[in-house]
Amino acid sequence: MSDALEKAEAAVAKAESNTDVLAVAMAALELAKAAQAQQQAAPTCEHHHKQRRSAGEWIGIACAVCVGGVGVAFASLALAILGGVAAIVVLVLRDMWRDMQRKGR
Repeated sequence: MSDALEKAEAAVAKAESNTDVLAVAMAALELAKAAQAQQQAAPTCEHHHKQRRSAGEWIGIACAVCVGGVGVAFASLALAILGGVAAIVVLVLRDMWRDMQRKGR
């Protein structure tokens, strides 16, 4: 019976050491799960994304473009009027010059 007792004690010791190994394995598994969860929670990219414009900013940009377009239209109109006036002045001065040349002869 002592032989059976020794075998039983060896089996118990082996089982105790196996439970320690099992506990270490379970702890390692829990640690791996925690590390994986932490990696998933962390952002995947390191660079900084530009912040998008808000609707108010887009409305402001649209208003600025409209005002600028109206300003360019008025400037074009002013240049056209100025060109027309300059042409009339040149024609009147040329006619006056011709009249003075005819009267002077």
